[in-house]
Amino acid sequence: MTRLTTAFLSLFLLLFFSTQASAQLQTPDQFLGYELGERYTPHHNVLSYVRHVAEESDRVTLHTYGETYEHRELVYLVISSPANQQQIEEIRTNNLKMTGLMEGEATDLKKAIIWLSYNIHGNETSSSEAALKTLHELADPANQKAAEWLAESVVILDPMLNPDGRDRYVNWFRTMVGSEYNPDVNTREHRELWPGGRSNHYYFDLNRDWAWQVQKESQQRSEVYQQWMPHVHVDFHEQSYNAPYYFAPAAEPFHEAITDWQREFQTTIGMNNIRYFDEEGWHYFTRERFDLFYPSYGDTWPTFNGAIGMTYEQAGHGLAGAAVITQEGDTLTLNDRLTHHHITGISTIEVTAEHAERVVSEFENQFRQAAENPAGTYRSFIVNAGNHPDKIHNLLRYLDSQQIRYGRAGSSRSANGFNYQTGETERFSISEEDIIISAHQPKSQLVRVLFEPDPALSDSLTYDITAWETHYRFGLDGFATETRIDPQSELNADDLRNFEYSGAERPYAYVSEWGSMDDARFLAELIRNGVKSRFSTVPFEISGKEFGRGTLVITRDNNRRLGNDFDTIVRDAAEQHQRSIYGSSTGFVDTGSDFGSANVQFIEAPNVALFLGDGTSSLAAGEVWHFFDRQLNYPVSLFHTHHFNRTDLTGFDTIVMPGGTYSDMLNDSGEQKLSEWVRNGGNLIAIDQAVQVLSGIDGFSISRKTAALDSDNEPESALRIYEDRSREAAMNRTPGSIFRTTLDNTHPLAYGYDSDYFSLKGNATAYNYLNSGWNVGTVRENAHISGFAGVHAKENLESSLTFGVQSVGSGQVVYMVDNPLFRGFWENGKLLFANALFFVGQ
Repeated sequence: MTRLTTAFLSLFLLLFFSTQASAQLQTPDQFLGYELGERYTPHHNVLSYVRHVAEESDRVTLHTYGETYEHRELVYLVISSPANQQQIEEIRTNNLKMTGLMEGEATDLKKAIIWLSYNIHGNETSSSEAALKTLHELADPANQKAAEWLAESVVILDPMLNPDGRDRYVNWFRTMVGSEYNPDVNTREHRELWPGGRSNHYYFDLNRDWAWQVQKESQQRSEVYQQWMPHVHVDFHEQSYNAPYYFAPAAEPFHEAITDWQREFQTTIGMNNIRYFDEEGWHYFTRERFDLFYPSYGDTWPTFNGAIGMTYEQAGHGLAGAAVITQEGDTLTLNDRLTHHHITGISTIEVTAEHAERVVSEFENQFRQAAENPAGTYRSFIVNAGNHPDKIHNLLRYLDSQQIRYGRAGSSRSANGFNYQTGETERFSISEEDIIISAHQPKSQLVRVLFEPDPALSDSLTYDITAWETHYRFGLDGFATETRIDPQSELNADDLRNFEYSGAERPYAYVSEWGSMDDARFLAELIRNGVKSRFSTVPFEISGKEFGRGTLVITRDNNRRLGNDFDTIVRDAAEQHQRSIYGSSTGFVDTGSDFGSANVQFIEAPNVALFLGDGTSSLAAGEVWHFFDRQLNYPVSLFHTHHFNRTDLTGFDTIVMPGGTYSDMLNDSGEQKLSEWVRNGGNLIAIDQAVQVLSGIDGFSISRKTAALDSDNEPESALRIYEDRSREAAMNRTPGSIFRTTLDNTHPLAYGYDSDYFSLKGNATAYNYLNSGWNVGTVRENAHISGFAGVHAKENLESSLTFGVQSVGSGQVVYMVDNPLFRGFWENGKLLFANALFFVGQ
């Protein structure tokens, strides 16, 4: 009787405290004062609710991992059973020990780790609403199913990856609607104004930035992600409001680095989602459109870090508003959208928890196999020590951020390997100072993806770019070998470059070489501090030291007004940017041109205007804005395109035109104004689609090259198969591949480069060589290096312009057919843009 009484008492107390906890823990509807889906929840209210849950639930802890550019807080929640929460640090570190990223032996306390990421695209709004519903369901002490799942797993929930973009959309939407939503898609509440809410503060698509981590949000998220290394990752999105729901299994092409287990279990998860959707009769599709090839998505980057990475796509997007009538005549509501996302999130947790033991075991085995017997053709990747130290330094800092291991070769030897410069396999020599990145390491899968010269593509119909290799991206010479070569000594990225001053104590001029974006940052720093500089257009030698074209010459005579501050400013800036500078006691050189020569040209500090808004791509405009504001740290004035004809351009000598149509800005009067401004001495930098815009304006000599893309006139060409239409179209395109570009590096636009530059070509639009101007960068025969390019596209791109400069009156036009600032990650292209800014037209 005593034991029975005790059992009833324990049950009573359990039910009592469970009821009390349930009473204190409010649902989202109770806490917010409206039903989820009735209206949008802004970021600060999302934060308030998740804090409430963390305070009231012993299943949930809240963690801040950073803030956005607009200073909105970024948080994630760790959700698991109270018992697991008591040992959460042991669970986390055990997981890292299983990967090999942390030393030591893991204990038996291992749980499946599931990471759910919501609202990386700001105007794909339903997922943050779904996150609140999912959070409550997991935290609710009365939910016994959730208790069972959380006993076997840890759920990490990031409720809003892009608060800046989402609040931009939500605030706009709230100003557009009246007392009731209008479901007609043509009404104003469905038509976002430029730039829309998709992107972050700098108009970057954060879902293309997972691997490159150009943006602050991505950098902070990556750091905390790698502190956990989850086994399953879901990125919640929205697509066209007329589309069904999409979930795994993904479409081809799969990158070959993806393992059989990753393929298998994403299908297992997808089948569980299907079970729920079939029960409700909801439409869905799988294995179409969304492939797993480009490495910088929220499904692929986690995949290449060992997770089962997936994207879930709900119908909706910015056009959906809070309710929209679809083309089938149904009304899709915000509540519908969040409900679907909630169900797939819960389904993913359920099926992962049910298979937790195998999920953990396969994850551990995957990392062990990757380190011991890595997949793929190549086992080692070499970066020549003779590369520019800044470029090596920037590469190693990137590898550090990815937790990819590297080191010095430590001894000299010979090997056979793929030469990234020539594209051939050949015999080469390894020096003891060369840098080795071995595939035999925990991040082997990611190493393969980032360094493989030309990854196999099983299907040409891809969702994104198809080439990104790291040597080409950073502008580095090196090799890939099929044999294992392990580094013999450690290397610190910061040891590669140091501030070093040599020469006269009070020099006639300071001399600083030009060859990287770090040199451009140094120049920008000098200009901001009022220092005037020159640059040499010819190589020269002084006191036994050789300097190339573009070398900065900072003379005392140009800076007398700074007095004694001159030396302090220059040396402090050099130390800040880790520049080695030489102090020359004379302006007389041994060979080349003396510092007072016309060949050593004065740099007029550019006053830059960037036109953005309607008629421009917000993503392209954001790339330029971020380059100036965060990468170069140089002032740029932003103007709306529709103010162009009312803007006084007198004070500006440089205009940047990012990609776009400029349909509103460049009407007849706008074209005339722009042409006159250039003729009067302006420096116009046109990028990507803006080049095509200029090709239709009198006075600009750029013209499209179209012959190779014309349809075949043979009679058989009319007998095409309808099913093959997409693949036929692919013959004329390149979604993003690498082409060798031959540079005239005697021209200021190409200072600091060798004769070969590997350009990321985002489309197959080709342009003829300039008849009046300088063809600085050109595509020649057999220039295709890596990634997919259709056969007709490759033909048409041969003998075409990539970078050119045309004189128009007293001004200059820089044509950048390929965008060197694309997504901010093509590091070796950024100096081209800096050259266009500081050198061209001086």
